[in-house]
Amino acid sequence: MFVDSVELMVSSGKGGAGCVSFWTEKFVIKGGPDGGDGGKGGNVYFVVDNNTDTLSALRGRNHIKAQNGRPGEGRKKYGKKGKSVDIVVPPGTQIIDIETGEILLDLIEEGQRVLFLEGGKGGLGNLHFKSSTNQRPTYAQPGLPGVTKNIRLEMKLIADVGLVGYPSVGKSTLISTISNAKPKVASYEFTTLIPNLGVVNVGEYDSFLMADIPGIIEGASDGRGLGLEFLKHIERTKTLLILVDIANYREMKYQYETLLVELQRYSKELSKRRFGVAITKCDTMSIEESNRLIEQFLADIGLSSNKVLKKYKADINYSSYGFEEDFGVDLPQNEPLFVLPISSVSHLNTDALRYTLKGFIKSVQAQEDEESNEV
Repeated sequence: MFVDSVELMVSSGKGGAGCVSFWTEKFVIKGGPDGGDGGKGGNVYFVVDNNTDTLSALRGRNHIKAQNGRPGEGRKKYGKKGKSVDIVVPPGTQIIDIETGEILLDLIEEGQRVLFLEGGKGGLGNLHFKSSTNQRPTYAQPGLPGVTKNIRLEMKLIADVGLVGYPSVGKSTLISTISNAKPKVASYEFTTLIPNLGVVNVGEYDSFLMADIPGIIEGASDGRGLGLEFLKHIERTKTLLILVDIANYREMKYQYETLLVELQRYSKELSKRRFGVAITKCDTMSIEESNRLIEQFLADIGLSSNKVLKKYKADINYSSYGFEEDFGVDLPQNEPLFVLPISSVSHLNTDALRYTLKGFIKSVQAQEDEESNEV
């Protein structure tokens, strides 16, 4: 079962109490205090494991608590330290304080083990309180209490490219064609009910991650369809690929603009991501008809075809709508950096899409690095 959000109460262990004890032994005239210290309470750690891709193991666990420290004993015996607890989460998990909404931890790196709550310190035994004026101390320290927090764990997929589109526009087919992901593919809307993550290989030594989320429809921000519940899984992506269905009963301009509006309503930050457009299912009609519809779409959204797309040439078939070698010109953020007609079924332009997305990701990363260096 795919679970991407759970609420938990987590507590570190309480420190053990110090011991009040006196050393008495036959034939020993002078004894004295010998109470040992209490053990420290157990800590709470979060561990990032790449082999975990859901929070389902934590579902139903209302309270996770580390072990308390054991109290000290006589003969200067120190109490045993409480056993710490590791909470295993997938990469991309955020730990959020329910009361304040503050993000306490953002766990991204594989193998990370982060201390979240420290156990209470054990109390000192009466051994520590003897002095020349107080040779028989009859008190010891209690252990310090542990820390309890109510938190929400939210998992957000870590990917380079996020797919955005209406239901049944071919997102799952595309990711199953160009990556190693095996999502459910069917000819009805809302086939995809959970996000999918796939590795797209580019050549022998290069690759990138692509995330597919359930379809978005008009009014998703008001709770229609699956709402915007899964858009958080593309918040970490560097780039977006908006899929527009050329054979859908909705006009391409309507699909395109609705998706941009819903992205804006969900997150202004996400709506500023650089993005490209893939026009899907171009194998369902003739070259002439698809060219006409694509040219109309470009005109409707105010995008110059000679600025982003190459004109169709009969001798290169559908790779007509390729990219100019230098598309690094800064376009307005509400315009795509490229538009490419594809067909996942007939593998039309799927290779061109893989290589272009990789170049797109590198250019965006280089721009981010340059901006961060300037700061």
